[in-house]
Amino acid sequence: MADDGITPPHYEFSDKYDPEHARKYFHKHNTGFWRRLSTWREVGMARKALQLAGQPRSVLDLPCGTGRFWSMLAEEPDRRIYVADNSQSMIDAGLELRPKEVAARIEKSFCCSAFDTGLPDDFVECVFSIRLLHHIEKSADRVLMLKEFARISSGTVIVSLWVDGNFRAWRHEINEARKERTRGKERPRDRFVFKRSEIERDFAAAGLEMIGHADFIRHWDKWRAYVLRVKK
Repeated sequence: MADDGITPPHYEFSDKYDPEHARKYFHKHNTGFWRRLSTWREVGMARKALQLAGQPRSVLDLPCGTGRFWSMLAEEPDRRIYVADNSQSMIDAGLELRPKEVAARIEKSFCCSAFDTGLPDDFVECVFSIRLLHHIEKSADRVLMLKEFARISSGTVIVSLWVDGNFRAWRHEINEARKERTRGKERPRDRFVFKRSEIERDFAAAGLEMIGHADFIRHWDKWRAYVLRVKK
């Protein structure tokens, strides 16, 4: 658990997932050609990351959202799948709306903060965290989260985030600069592109070493999934 006396950070984006928003989130990512194509490619990236991690026999999907990756995680018939999210509404929507045979593979769900899960040490072989770390602006907060992932994993951690050194990261920063000029800075960003050198320092500070990575589309897209080994 988080160090005594330290209050886990709070990010406003995590407050919006009530039952109505959770159902809208589910349907948004399951409609439209481009969203389906993006999900297909992102699932492929995550599948490759799991292969690099050695096909772990137990996985905690955190944050699980409404279960976009559950079918892929269930491709290994003997894998034990646990899911967790800061929003119980997102978990409930996934368990209700995903195919019953997929939802039945979920061993247990937890509503918790990624900064302080309350789960025991070495709970699973792999913590699988997709589409979360790119929201966390401060390095200290990222390290705190990564340390929690390392504590509850007995083997590996997989995280996805936005990294520099590709076309879409360059375009994103140009677009964000334009938005700030027109709307001012009263509306802070909630998604960030990180320098690879910076995020890799965070991994080391959290006691994690890199095994490898998988890119959404190399040199084009900013999404990257890192596969990290826990140094006990």
